[in-house]
Amino acid sequence: MTNEELKVILNNHKLWLDGKEEGVRANLEGANLEGANLGYANLMGANLRGANLSDADLSGADLSGADLSDADLSGADFSLADLDYANLSDTDLRYANLEGAKLKGAILEYADLRRADLRCADLRRANLEGADLKGAYLKFANLMGANLRGANLSDATLLCFGNMKEIRTMQIDTWEVGYTADTLQIGFQRHPIDKWRKWNTEAGRKWIEQMDNVAFEWADRNLGLVLQIIDANPAAPTGHEAALAAVSETHKLKGETE
Repeated sequence: MTNEELKVILNNHKLWLDGKEEGVRANLEGANLEGANLGYANLMGANLRGANLSDADLSGADLSGADLSDADLSGADFSLADLDYANLSDTDLRYANLEGAKLKGAILEYADLRRADLRCADLRRANLEGADLKGAYLKFANLMGANLRGANLSDATLLCFGNMKEIRTMQIDTWEVGYTADTLQIGFQRHPIDKWRKWNTEAGRKWIEQMDNVAFEWADRNLGLVLQIIDANPAAPTGHEAALAAVSETHKLKGETE
């Protein structure tokens, strides 16, 4: 698609949004827009189903209510974009930049968000069922009311505003704390909960001491309490925990035999 053709579609879409008779809703289904410059474009309610928008610039764009299902959005820049209530199901969002994006009520079922940057994104009430968030950067993202059933949260940053189901979060003193059914993150330290439980052993205390110059003091005051809170209010499992445990055990056995 040429830039001129795209410009005509965007102009007609604006007229459609304005309620003009000559306006036409943007239909970019299956379009190849790889690397396109659509920063601050108004594509509210547009049809982008199955489009190739990999590495495209959509920063600040209005895509609220748009249909982007099955689209290739890998590496695209959606920073500060409005994607409220957009359909992003089954999309490829690997390595996408969604920093500060509005995704309230968005449908992200089975989306591939591996290594995506979602810091400060508004994901309130978003549907992320079955989404792959492995390694996603979620710092300060708002996940209140989000559906994370069946989502893969392995290696994802947990220092966000959790949905208080699959991701539970809190602030203890100066450090943020986030945990899932099997993982606890305190500050930048993200480890299995079972490993944290051994913090007060000789080996565990040496491990804590190596983290930070105030970590040992913080752990003495707060870590036992944090683990009690986890026991009293465990996070809901997503179904990926058993697989992760199996991988961890495989690596452990491999290390013992080498």
